This record gives sequence, structure tokens and C-alpha cells, in this order.
Amino acid sequence: MASLTDIYQIDNYIDTFALGHYARVFDATDQRTGEVVAFKILRPEHLTTNGEIRWEYRAFPSEADLLTKMSDSPYVVKMLDCGYVSTQEDVPTNGELISFGTDIEQFTSVMTDYAEKQWRPYLALENLPRTNNLLYLMKPSQQSSRWRLPSEEGLALALQFGQMLKLAHSKGIIYLDHKLEHVYWDGAKLCVIDFNSSRQLENRNGEAQYFRMDIHNLCVGILYSIFTGLSPLKTTLRPQPSDMNEVERRYQDVQALDFGVEPGLSVALQEFLQRGASMRIESVDDFFDGLRHVAALHGWDFNEQYTSPASREARDHMRAGLRKLREGQANVKEARDLFRDAVILDGITEDLEDELRRLVKAANDMLNNRVIP
Repeated sequence: MASLTDIYQIDNYIDTFALGHYARVFDATDQRTGEVVAFKILRPEHLTTNGEIRWEYRAFPSEADLLTKMSDSPYVVKMLDCGYVSTQEDVPTNGELISFGTDIEQFTSVMTDYAEKQWRPYLALENLPRTNNLLYLMKPSQQSSRWRLPSEEGLALALQFGQMLKLAHSKGIIYLDHKLEHVYWDGAKLCVIDFNSSRQLENRNGEAQYFRMDIHNLCVGILYSIFTGLSPLKTTLRPQPSDMNEVERRYQDVQALDFGVEPGLSVALQEFLQRGASMRIESVDDFFDGLRHVAALHGWDFNEQYTSPASREARDHMRAGLRKLREGQANVKEARDLFRDAVILDGITEDLEDELRRLVKAANDMLNNRVIP
């Protein structure tokens, strides 16, 4: 047993752009290692009442268990520690803490005891840059703006997500909670967070139906949005509800997708996503078969799907161009921030301030019309 402040220095909220239902997440420094982590802790309103442990409380040991089972995947956020904290403050800055590291069995076995004492469960997770979160990147900053991933990157993300689901389904796990705020992407590598609403299937007899629904939710809730910049619910991009009941019914009425806003999108890709939306992709293997066919049309090579030499060369040029675009956008952001830092300095002349403000606006205009989210 130790004090919270001996183990973690809690800093600012990092979930304000997409608030979750059952937890808050903070930047924190693990005092034992110096590592910056994402400190995820139960909201105090979900503490045990009338002797009943709420599902939100039980979700912490469940998520820890699923993250451990999925730890072999390079596309799943890493869990670093789990335990309980005695404080009931919204921002946990004091109180006692018990840490179980990655001993999920022990963490789970004492849940009832700590729930009765009104201690809050926490998970310490790999800290991912907000600037890689797809909702944060793609959410429109003004009404007329809309961004989508280039098809090359979208296909890479889809293939990596499929590999993550293949491992999950092999273990009888369904992810279910597909939404952009759970997806981090740096242009090359995927990372998926939040397994609190995911489920370990106890009865493997009916697993095919759940696997098909998981693929449906991926096609509808994530892939449609990254290729169009819109929500499948026919709205602009916004955070989605996180309540357990909402997770299962969020996309159940979406059986067809509207690509009118993105008519230039590959017809083969549109047809593939429509298959997923209409629950006609039966398994992850079926998902890969369809996706590889689409990817081959975009210059990808697979043993069973061959692309032409010219398409392969064109893809090489495109990938190099996309890398340059990402580097360019990063440089524009850095330049804008330098102008912003300068404009707030005391004592500068009005002429210089006006020029700096003009440059800030011009840089923001460039970023609002950027090619890549």
C-alpha cells in the first residue's frame, strides 16, 4: 500500500475531445519509472451503491483481462499497470493506492473488496499522442471542411485492423466499440484503445454471428468515416455514446452506406464496404479476401492478387508523395506555432504584430485545406 502521489503524478485531462461514459483519463508520470502514461480511472458516480457493483466498475478488470489477452498484437494499446485508489475526487490528487502491475488475476480477485470500500479502479496505459487520434484529426474545424484519409493509408489501416480482429476472434473476443475516437493513426501504424465495451464470448457456438457484427461495425463505424470524412449516421463527425447498450445498437440500423459525398472513391472499395454494411462479410478471412482485391487495384501486391508493374511503380510514387505531405503539414504547424509564440510577446511593434497575425491566419488556412487529416 502506498500513497497515490508516491506512485503517480497526475497532470491534465487528455480525454476532453471525446469524453467516455465510465472513466476519465489523465496524463500522468509513473514516479517509479519516469514514464508518462495515460491514467484511466473510474468516474466517481459509478461507484458501488446499495451493495451492487455496477457494470462500469466491473469493466475495469474485464478490460485489463482483454488487453492482456491481446498484448501480442502490435495494434492494441499496452496496459502497464492496474489497481485501486481510495480517493473519490474527480481529479485524483491524493489518497492511498494499491498497484498490481500486470497481475490481472489478483486485480480481479479483490474487486469486490475494494468496491465495498468505495475505492476506484484504474488502469495505466501506453500514452498515445492526441495528434494521432483520428476523431481529433478529422473532426471538422469549420462547417465547410471535411477530411478523409488517402485510400493508400485507409487500406493499410483496414488491413492492420483486420489483423487485430483476426487475433481477437481467434480468442473468442469481439471488439464491438468501433468509433474514430478509439483509433490512433500516424500514417503508417494503427493503435486501438478502449476494450471496456468489448466482450469475451463464453459460448463459442454462436460466435459467427458476433464476428459478422464486429466486421459490420468496423466497415460502418470506422472505414466508412476514414474514406469519406462523414459519420455513417449521416452527420458530421462527433464523439459517439459509450454506454454499453448504445455500443450494441449504435450501427444496427445502418445496412447501406451513402458515397454521394465521395463519388470518386474506388467503386470496388465502395462495393466492399457495402458488403460489410449489409452483413455479407462472414469472417475476418472473408474480409481479407475482399480487401486484398481492392488493394491490388491500388497497386498492392499479394500472392493471390497481382497488380501490374505500372500500378506498383505508381503506388511507390504515391507513398513517397504522402510522406512528403505529412512532413509538410507538420512543418506548417510548427511554423504557425512559432508565429503564435511571437505575436504574444510584450513590447513588439504594431506593424510586426499585424504581420505575425496575418501569417498565423494564412498558415491556418493552409491547414484547414490540408490533403491529409
